[in-house]
Amino acid sequence: MNQNIKDEQKKLQYFEVKVLLRGKKEIKSIYAPSILEAKKIAQLKFNGIILKVSKSTPPLKDRLEHFKNTTLNNLKRSKVKPDNQIAAIRQLSVMTNAGISIHDSITEVANSTVDNNLKNILKHAADDINSGSSLSQSFRPFKLELGNLTIAMIELGEQTGKMSESLNSLANMLEGIRVNIIKFKKAMAYPRNVMIAMMAAFLVLIMYVVPKFKDIFEKLGADLPLPTEILLWLEYTLNTYGAFIASLSFTIFIVIHYLITHDDKVRYIFHKILLKIYLIKKIILFATLNRFTLVFTELITAGIPVADALNTSISMVDNLVLKKRLNGVKYAVDKGAPLYDGLKETKLFENMIIQMVSAGEASGQLDTMFKNISEYFKMKFDAIIDNLSQAIEPILLAIIAAMVTMLALGIFLPMWDMSNALKG
Repeated sequence: MNQNIKDEQKKLQYFEVKVLLRGKKEIKSIYAPSILEAKKIAQLKFNGIILKVSKSTPPLKDRLEHFKNTTLNNLKRSKVKPDNQIAAIRQLSVMTNAGISIHDSITEVANSTVDNNLKNILKHAADDINSGSSLSQSFRPFKLELGNLTIAMIELGEQTGKMSESLNSLANMLEGIRVNIIKFKKAMAYPRNVMIAMMAAFLVLIMYVVPKFKDIFEKLGADLPLPTEILLWLEYTLNTYGAFIASLSFTIFIVIHYLITHDDKVRYIFHKILLKIYLIKKIILFATLNRFTLVFTELITAGIPVADALNTSISMVDNLVLKKRLNGVKYAVDKGAPLYDGLKETKLFENMIIQMVSAGEASGQLDTMFKNISEYFKMKFDAIIDNLSQAIEPILLAIIAAMVTMLALGIFLPMWDMSNALKG
């Protein structure tokens, strides 16, 4: 199971293929995750004799083409709506519990769902199952749409022979994640709307109001204070280069998004930065540890060995920095160290958690202890989300105060100087 996940995560590489076509040697190019896959693809794709397949560096033209195609494909692909996915998984759980075959269950759910994206995925899965693939294998190409957690829990059901229970647990997990996302969005709605309104008002004042005062200030010919100079510079920059700045910002966003998605080093740096941002770091940490312990609890409760349970649970972690630290737990356990020692070395868990795990290992109730630990991290995460608006409020007020102060000083300071000059 874990090897399949690793294989799925491999990045596409560029290969040159020397082919003998109609007595002539030609060089073709393909993208594949490995040289073995490249050879298979080449044999299917090119009608000729494959002479050699070798890894190479793609030319600039191919890089740009691959970038365009990958970006467009990622934009077209989107996650299945959580409500529809949860409903479909619960249906599958009930039907498999009733003894209906996976193929018939998938087909029935595909016909009943109103989500076209999910319908296509399920129909594709039904065809694959009909051809001899397992449910997890048929879902793996749709990891982006369904999520890592779905694939892992289905694999758990296949391993233990308790597919209905795994699907029911998966639905409960996805429901919990969906509730947390809704709470986060609600908590962020007020500060987001306030910031959008303030930024819009600030831009309107800079681009349309400040120019009116600019004419007055130029006629005076007096030395202007620093806040006024800043406002006039912003006005000139936005009115002159506004469209260019917007286009450049959009381009930079697309490029950075592409690099974060396709380059592990860039993604690691990005994740490291996220873990240093106020509030964001705690949200990511507690959400990650909650999911990690939740999946680990399900796995060891089902009788999966601790080492295998760690592999699968760690594969669910999206943040590469946290994943690297949690991998240390797996290495420690593989070397024969107790689980609590590995967890302690990560420095992600409080001493209370380490003691609970130690007690669980000693008493043989590790699953019970980890269930309590998972609930603890959920409580911590919920507490942050519930108080998010209050935590952001001081930052919001500081930003608003800075913007209002800048506008007030920039416009009124020169006018006060004029008033004083006239009185003098």
